[in-house]
Amino acid sequence: MINNDILRRLRYTLDLSDNDMIRLFASANRAVTRQQISAWLKKEEATGHEECTDRTLATFLNGLINDKRGKREGIQPSPENHLNNNLVFKKLRIAFNLKDDDILAMLESAGLRISKHELSSFFRAPEHRQSRQCKDQILRNFLQGLQNKYRIESEAKEKSKPKPEYKKSIKTQAKKAEPRQTLSLNKPKFTWKEK
Repeated sequence: MINNDILRRLRYTLDLSDNDMIRLFASANRAVTRQQISAWLKKEEATGHEECTDRTLATFLNGLINDKRGKREGIQPSPENHLNNNLVFKKLRIAFNLKDDDILAMLESAGLRISKHELSSFFRAPEHRQSRQCKDQILRNFLQGLQNKYRIESEAKEKSKPKPEYKKSIKTQAKKAEPRQTLSLNKPKFTWKEK
């Protein structure tokens, strides 16, 4: 998959602002500007579009892991110069702390069914004889599954939040709390006595 597309989809799924993106990159020890983020997020045909390199995406994913799982002590892992779908998949699995069943459910929510055995082959060491390459279709469906889970959950939480009530001023509340004083009409009238 194209790195820029992965970055765009993750930003949308997690509802990340420019400041959030800058913070995630900073968490992986890389300073980026709003202009850089904007250039990476633009469509390929748009003016000002810049390619998101493997190292840039790896840095972002490392920052996402640090944000979601906590930054580990000591020397931070350096971002890879070369990424493939298997590595992207693995980093996202770590970031969201996903078990096999979680991933299979996400893939199924995006309309793709695979076996547990096939899934585990994507996370094996490249030199392992049962290691398999993760194709674009699998990663694309996984990203869709992530979106189905996290974006929809986020939107549902926003909708369920109670709307803020109109609060009356303290003066208005104080006035209501005081008992009303009424004039009694039955009181005797005061009259002046002449000397």
